[in-house]
Amino acid sequence: PCTSGYSLRATLGDEVAIRSWTISKLPNDSYSIDNAIMLSRSARWPLMIDPQGQANKWIRNKEGEFLKIIDLKMKNMLLTVENAIQFGSPVLLENVEEELDPSLEPVLLKQVFKKGGQYLIRLGSSDVPYNDEFRFFVTTKLANPHYLPEVCIKVTIINFTVTMLGLEDQLLVDVIKN
Repeated sequence: PCTSGYSLRATLGDEVAIRSWTISKLPNDSYSIDNAIMLSRSARWPLMIDPQGQANKWIRNKEGEFLKIIDLKMKNMLLTVENAIQFGSPVLLENVEEELDPSLEPVLLKQVFKKGGQYLIRLGSSDVPYNDEFRFFVTTKLANPHYLPEVCIKVTIINFTVTMLGLEDQLLVDVIKN
């Protein structure tokens, strides 16, 4: 990620978005804000390296009560994703390791197609109506994961690991608040 101090920001609309992110508990340092901007502008779903849980906390607060939280060990994981796609709910897939479930591939690759005037995505053996409001977030607690290229091409990997400079910025913000 770019760490040159809010270098990705361009417009007043970005300033409003950044303020709402920090209200939703995104750390107010340039590294975290740059990561959030990349997450919001990426064409692929984000896979966030998040050993301290800051990105996870931010996504939970930002998305609110409609967020569906899943992990790969859940029995009804695919049904939850299917319902979220159909109704346009955000989904947070937590605690992934270095491999992702192959059944999520159509979601990760955004394999949406149009049939009979309706947008659909094929999950397993069924076609699910695709709602444009659907959002998908993936987090891992691994500090230094090694993802295969097959995973890297499906997602945008964003490293939310706290840096020394980011920690200094966060502490400075806390001192100023107090």
